[in-house]
Amino acid sequence: MNFYYGLSETRVVVLGPPGSGKGTCAGFISKMYSIPVIRTGDMLRKVATEETERGRITKKHLDRGELVLDEIVIGIVSKRVRMPDCEEGFVLDGFPRNLVQAEALNRIQEDLGMGLSHVLNIVTDAETIISRLSLRRTCPRCGAVYHLKNNPTKMDEICDECGTKLILRSDDREEIIRHRFEVYEEKSRPLLEWYAKAGLVREMRGDLDINEIPEVLRQVLEGK
Repeated sequence: MNFYYGLSETRVVVLGPPGSGKGTCAGFISKMYSIPVIRTGDMLRKVATEETERGRITKKHLDRGELVLDEIVIGIVSKRVRMPDCEEGFVLDGFPRNLVQAEALNRIQEDLGMGLSHVLNIVTDAETIISRLSLRRTCPRCGAVYHLKNNPTKMDEICDECGTKLILRSDDREEIIRHRFEVYEEKSRPLLEWYAKAGLVREMRGDLDINEIPEVLRQVLEGK
């Protein structure tokens, strides 16, 4: 497989186990370079609410902590990166998750004449992830995400944005987190070898204080 490079504006794939801080890093990159974040997890959770066969299949996989079918994920990502706001760059959070998806992304890049600039790998151990995700709470109404220890709400587990009671997502239960980590290790780790061959991989620790992240990201992505 040949990688398509194209002209590299800031187009970043963020890799790492569930709970490693991909979303946080993707958000900082988005603000730093004024590019959109494509969060496949959020898009898939929206698909899972559909009263369709695709929605039912997606919900089943998400509830079990399993990877959603490649054809579904590839379809929604392919549509999203073709939108006008992605012309100058984007950050992919949660895609690709395996080699099939990576090869599909490569074909999409070639079709659109766009290349990746970096693949950011966030390195975090399993126990840190379990501790982090088991304390995560999500607003079922507006999607805001909090952490009972590091980013609590002003009122006990009530969303600061819309006043809705927060929930523990089904895929944030400890047994599901461990399973998701195992799935990641089995399916997604080969991506690092695949992208490393193209010289795209950059690594950073996932246990940094949130105030340290922007500067570390700048150093990692800009080689400073």
